[in-house]
Amino acid sequence: MDGSQPASAIAGFDPKPHVAEMRDRGWTIIENFLGADRLAAFRAGVEPLLGHYRGRNDFEGRTTERVYTLVGRGKVFEDIACDARLMAVLAAFFKPNFLLSASHAICIFPGEAAQSLHYDDGFYQQPRPRPPLGISVIGAIDAFTAENGGTVMIPGSHRWSDAEVMGFRLGRTPATPPPPEAVPLEMPAGAIAVFPGTFVHGAGANRSQAPRLGFTNQYCQPWLRTQENFYLGIPKERVRAMSPAMQSLLGYSITPPFLGMVTASHPAKTLDPAWTPAIERQAVE
Repeated sequence: MDGSQPASAIAGFDPKPHVAEMRDRGWTIIENFLGADRLAAFRAGVEPLLGHYRGRNDFEGRTTERVYTLVGRGKVFEDIACDARLMAVLAAFFKPNFLLSASHAICIFPGEAAQSLHYDDGFYQQPRPRPPLGISVIGAIDAFTAENGGTVMIPGSHRWSDAEVMGFRLGRTPATPPPPEAVPLEMPAGAIAVFPGTFVHGAGANRSQAPRLGFTNQYCQPWLRTQENFYLGIPKERVRAMSPAMQSLLGYSITPPFLGMVTASHPAKTLDPAWTPAIERQAVE
């Protein structure tokens, strides 16, 4: 499987083992998600965007650079965000027309401290234990190791109750050593890790001598508000050039019966007034 190929050209990917692994230990790794061509295209696309930003707080990382709204900054980032293999995994957890919630490149520089351990869909403030309302993807552009900031993973934490999460966090700071059960996320360049939004994790400290480049794309159920406001963050002219799958992930879609409408019309009509839904096109044809 070569991640440099278009998703439609890739056969033989079975999402079931990845879904089972996410439900069991809490995360799965899809290796060779990005082949050499896509890795090179990612680096070329992100290089001019770097060198302008440092985190504003300990959570963002004061020695970490983030490029937000990444999906709106180049076709390679669009293709990664809507890759058919990933969509098949997410479909096991989400209702149809689920959304892209956030899309960032993340470069962790040497000397960065460990991030506080957290779970990604906690801002929805729904009691745990529960099914995930979000799914997170972390992608390795540089190989992830225990030394260069590989994410600290807490197996089984996606099933914890609110009380268990609070008990785990009690007295912890980012400088507190990871607990004995923690596992560093180590994976080669081109791999991605996928995990539910209820899973406890945090970026590790970069104790190496080189920066570590990666990305995160986060997704959510179609009835939830997204972290990034892509309607304002990505100009319509750019959205018009995207694939229908990518447009749907950005919210140019309807969740039945009418969530997402624009003045009682399908939001795709704001991109193309002549657009008609598939059921109407079939009737015409």
